[in-house]
Amino acid sequence: MSQQTVLVIDDERDIRELLTITLGRMDLQVDAVGTVAEAQRALGSKTYDLCFTDMRLPDGNGQEIIEHIATNHPETPVAMITAYGNVDAAVTALKAGAFDFVSKPVDIQMLRQLVRTALRLVEEKRSGKAAAKAGSADERLIGDSPAMQQVRATIAKLARNQAPVYIAGESGVGKELVARLIHEQGPRAAGPFVPVNCGAIPSELMESEFFGHHKGSFTGAVGDKEGLFQTANGGTLFLDEVAELPLHMQVKLLRAIQEKAVRPIGAREEIPVDVRILSATHKDLAALVEHGQFRQDLFYRINVIELHVPPLRDRRGDVSLLADFILKSLARKNAGGGHQLLPSARDALEAYDFPGNVRELENILERATAMCDGERITADDLMLPQRQMRMDTPPAAPTPVAASATAPAPLPTTAAGGLDDYINNLERTAIVKALEESRYNKTAAAKKLGITFRALRYKLKKLGID
Repeated sequence: MSQQTVLVIDDERDIRELLTITLGRMDLQVDAVGTVAEAQRALGSKTYDLCFTDMRLPDGNGQEIIEHIATNHPETPVAMITAYGNVDAAVTALKAGAFDFVSKPVDIQMLRQLVRTALRLVEEKRSGKAAAKAGSADERLIGDSPAMQQVRATIAKLARNQAPVYIAGESGVGKELVARLIHEQGPRAAGPFVPVNCGAIPSELMESEFFGHHKGSFTGAVGDKEGLFQTANGGTLFLDEVAELPLHMQVKLLRAIQEKAVRPIGAREEIPVDVRILSATHKDLAALVEHGQFRQDLFYRINVIELHVPPLRDRRGDVSLLADFILKSLARKNAGGGHQLLPSARDALEAYDFPGNVRELENILERATAMCDGERITADDLMLPQRQMRMDTPPAAPTPVAASATAPAPLPTTAAGGLDDYINNLERTAIVKALEESRYNKTAAAKKLGITFRALRYKLKKLGID
């Protein structure tokens, strides 16, 4: 196997010498230059496995180098060398395609870890392992819709660098699965993936949970404890529901991310940590920033790249595929023969809005397999909510008028299915009233009822309203 090569671009001789010696001891061949022009000549004459570039150079800046490599040598990871605390430069570099960044003064331990991570990525690309990992995503991230194809393609790209990723999406869409796939398809796959629900940790325990503590540092600290950052060292820390972090923890988290180091409670010195940060929430973080409920600098730091996971109602064509996958999983779990959806059940699922997204679909199908007779699931077995409008307040009672075709019938007390008929009549009355008040503008009527246009159209057909 040929010796791997690294290009170092920095106008400071001391930095060039430090990196040359350190990388040389890792059995790497190092070329060191001091200008943009020299770097471009070197890149034109040789293929490098890794590149380090300073931000400020005599005849340009590192941004030019990153963009040049991203365009002409996309297989070469490039890391930015930034001044201490220059977060803006680091974020800009990551957005331009940099693999990672290292701050001056250079921490040798962190540098070596970064190099090992980058070279693992190069090796995976050359051996074809990265492509195999990308293919495995299809086994769990179900869907052929254009939206999901785009998500899968974005995951493959994000896995190749170390930029913090913010995963946006409603509850139940699969944000943690997306985070796991980014981790598993990247060079940190052999390291730990540590998910943490920020809303589930009591405020007074957060610092200890994230950064650890030393024995005797506070009442109840009966021994040393590693924090989540140390547990995730060499891997990925997934901060789910990051919007739930209190402001005092946002400050501490920001410092840990920027400095790549943590200080356990009771410790005198910081401990370097090599962790990739992925975060997610179902809330609108940008709106929380505007209202002063989330720090703008932390938002800027974790939202280097945003990945939006679409809700299930925006990819209805995937519902049947997901349902079949879930039913097969349930069959394996329960050691049963497997249940099948009848056409009427598929139609009902595809017409439903799924406010709880994939998680709600899983719950509906698990309940249906438990309650249905035999192994064929009907629409009734799904027990979908009869009304997709908000249920916190009942529809307004109709104004007393002479008997009409739209007035709800009294609740039958003997006929089978009387409750369903009564609810359907209430629903019909509310829909007809909304249509009349909006002059039969269906879009306006749907808005008045608090349901989607698609849901209204489904209900008009179901209830036989012309």
